[in-house]
Amino acid sequence: MNEFDRKIREASGRDLHSAAVQRLQVNVGLRCNLQCRHCHVSGGPNRPEVMAWPTMESILRLLTALPGCQVDITGGAPELNPHFTRFIGELRAAGHPLQVRTNLSVFFEPGMAGLPRFYRNHDVQLVASLPCYLDSNVQAQRGEGVFGQSVSAIRQLNQLGYGIEPERTLSLVYNPGGPFLPPDQTGLEEAYRRELRERHGIEFTRLLTITNMPLGRFLDDLKRQKKDVAYRTLLSEAFNSDTLDGLMCRHQVCVAWDGTLADCDFNLALGLSLDQDLPSHVDQLDLAALTGRRIVTGRHCFGCTAGCGSSCGGALVA
Repeated sequence: MNEFDRKIREASGRDLHSAAVQRLQVNVGLRCNLQCRHCHVSGGPNRPEVMAWPTMESILRLLTALPGCQVDITGGAPELNPHFTRFIGELRAAGHPLQVRTNLSVFFEPGMAGLPRFYRNHDVQLVASLPCYLDSNVQAQRGEGVFGQSVSAIRQLNQLGYGIEPERTLSLVYNPGGPFLPPDQTGLEEAYRRELRERHGIEFTRLLTITNMPLGRFLDDLKRQKKDVAYRTLLSEAFNSDTLDGLMCRHQVCVAWDGTLADCDFNLALGLSLDQDLPSHVDQLDLAALTGRRIVTGRHCFGCTAGCGSSCGGALVA
């Protein structure tokens, strides 16, 4: 039993188990046009890992047994998968609620200019990375010129109704710029809305605050600064049992670019598949085994339970 499992036992008297599957998160590849400092999968332009069409077909077959299940597409920059638009079209034809996690700057890559309109035409909800409303802070995390591209992309999306019309949601994602917890999500959203509106005339639907996990490039950076032990201690000491009901691993299953299954994208990054005796690949998946399964955990899981909590949908408690 690891340190996190012991903490869960102390807080709840039992191990961490899943509820019914409400969301299927699909990582379609690690290729990305950026190399962000906080990226837990270490995505970048030279990453060769990209989901093949046969794996996407397996996911589509699986989803026939999960009508109405939300599909959450992530990467890397998911748009750089060569089968991306075909996959989105098939998912929408099957009637699944669909959201894509985009870095916004990918809109300015060759051949990608039509993405905003493609998203609108396919009723795709968007979750977009924007770790700060200040250019200098975004540049420090994501590279020179990325903030300006992000603002231009949001402006295009606003013109298509995203962040303006209720049915076209545009959520922005804040990641801390260092080894500290996110501030209050509600207060920070107010600051984002005010600053982005006054400085750039752009709008969004809501802000999601996500804690940086001690994985990938962020962990490498912590180690270089000799802050990894202190950051892990910060996360574990900030454990909040009120976050447990909303943990994303309890309500979803994740599929990696190669069809590997896991409880969350962070576990996928660490090579942690579903619990023993459960299928390890989407081709073998038995849906009946998913509800009530034991969640595979590690010390990194303290990142999701620290403070107000963290998930792909932002903070877990007010």
